[in-house]
Amino acid sequence: MKLVILDRDGTINHESDEFVKSPEEWIPLPGALEAIARLNHAGWHVAVATNQSGLGRGLFDVASLNAIHAKMHKAVSALGGRIDAVFYCPHGPDEGCQCRKPNPGLFEQIGERFGVDLRTVPVVGDTPRDLVAGVAVGCLPHLVLTGRAASLKGHPLPETFPSHTRVHNDLAAFADWLIAKVPAPPRPA
Repeated sequence: MKLVILDRDGTINHESDEFVKSPEEWIPLPGALEAIARLNHAGWHVAVATNQSGLGRGLFDVASLNAIHAKMHKAVSALGGRIDAVFYCPHGPDEGCQCRKPNPGLFEQIGERFGVDLRTVPVVGDTPRDLVAGVAVGCLPHLVLTGRAASLKGHPLPETFPSHTRVHNDLAAFADWLIAKVPAPPRPA
């Protein structure tokens, strides 16, 4: 199975310092949803791993989070793509859970759910914690220069990023790179 793990806020949709709390606040980044559809068409499954501490902080509830994800799924589907699963951590940074990135718990759950060895699975995000969590289980780190990483354009990566991080302008550029590197298998005649 060809699997890609994506961060949500700052990678697929616009980041918010006030948290994305409702479907109205969830706004996709230009080209991101099309990139997911192109990945799907090239044979890739897509999972999302996202910290959602706004739940634990009481800023929104599970129904709102489900509505946000329903909007995301519908928008990707309208372009002929799909997100196979969304895994989220509802805990705050001080709760000491294993599922909050940079801890690898969400990635371990994804590996179990899909029954795949995560070594060589690409992880795409806009912060060190997204990539560090994936690298802890063997994923290959890919930084997109959107969201929190937009300020890194034209600069060397800080040491907080894994040393073998590959950098892309955005999710569309990552999809272009991955599809060119690992083309879709030929369709039967």
